[in-house]
Order: sequence, then C-alpha cells, then structure tokens
Amino acid sequence: MLEHTPTDQELIALVGEPLFEVWATLCSAIDERYDMNRQWASGGKAWEYEYKYRRGGKTLCALYARKNCVGFMVIFGESERAKFEADRDTYSEEIQRAYDDARTYRDGKWVMFEPSDTSLFEDFMRLLAIKRKPNVSRK
Repeated sequence: MLEHTPTDQELIALVGEPLFEVWATLCSAIDERYDMNRQWASGGKAWEYEYKYRRGGKTLCALYARKNCVGFMVIFGESERAKFEADRDTYSEEIQRAYDDARTYRDGKWVMFEPSDTSLFEDFMRLLAIKRKPNVSRK
C-alpha cells in the first residue's frame, strides 16, 4: 500500500496527457466489466506506481506507471495459458508477440504490455475474460 495515492494531476505529470488518457480509458473499460477491489502500491524497481485489480485474494490485472510509460500486466496460470494458446490466432500479432516474449515463472506467465493507444483494448478485455468472467454487464 502507498502512503500517498497519486492524483490524476500527478499521473499526468508522470506519464503525460496522452498516456494518462490511455490509462483512464483502460481503467474505465475494466470498471465497466468487473466489480473489483483496487489497490495502489509502489511499482518496484521498474515502475513508479502499481494499480492492482483484485477480488477474493486473486489479482485480475495490474496497471503500472513510470516516466512517459504505462504498463498493463496479466499473469496467466497453467489452465489460463492453455485457454489462450487454444485461441491465440484470434488475437493481434502484438498480443501474440508479447505473450511469446513473456517469462514464465513458477506461478504463471507474466505478460506485460505497454500500450500507447487504445487499439489493443478489445484484446485486453478478452485476455481478462480468460482469467475471470466479467461480472458487470456492459452498458
């Protein structure tokens, strides 16, 4: 947990206005589909901030922020990897490449994206649906 949650103005100063819009739009897309707890934390060595979506002790995804960069991470367990791999050809080449390049750890395959626009968001939502069925219908 962070002692100080960053304001929108602080995030804009960190990542820039265009990437803040990407961040805000991605958060809205997740919020539309999922009723989740949200938690700010330090981003570790590579990132300034981490913003996790969690429920029932499980993480759905996390967003990251650092100077002029936004990250979006999804961690796939073994059964989730099988679901993605069975359907991989329906995803964009960028999604497939990020998946293939991601390291696999004992607890899963950690796939990090650094979106610069909203072009991959539909694929992102499909990836999240592999992890957890949306529990809020889209308006």
